[in-house]
Amino acid sequence: MNQETEVTPTAFQQKVYAACSRIPEGKVSTYGSLAKSVGCGSAQAVGQALRVNPFAPQVPCHRVVKSDRSLGGFFGQSSGPEVKRKIRLLEKEGVKLDPSSRVLPAHMWNFT
Repeated sequence: MNQETEVTPTAFQQKVYAACSRIPEGKVSTYGSLAKSVGCGSAQAVGQALRVNPFAPQVPCHRVVKSDRSLGGFFGQSSGPEVKRKIRLLEKEGVKLDPSSRVLPAHMWNFT
């Protein structure tokens, strides 16, 4: 659970968390696709909202990756134990990574 659980999410964060919750288990989407789904032009803003997600893993921010299918960060970290935790969560859901730790295309999911 994130350290900032006592903070009430903003309206924007709530939209991001609601949309993120639609990503099915075993699939991932991109920060950019998630941004478009909530009417935001900034993948970075979505990443910042997910960085402080107080509802993880129920709101599955681990299912959001960069546009090149690399993992991106997890809870504000771009390497180390948090990213290893993201990998474990994805693998537990059946998401496969290639040797360079990019999600295989078959696991990509787009908002419609």
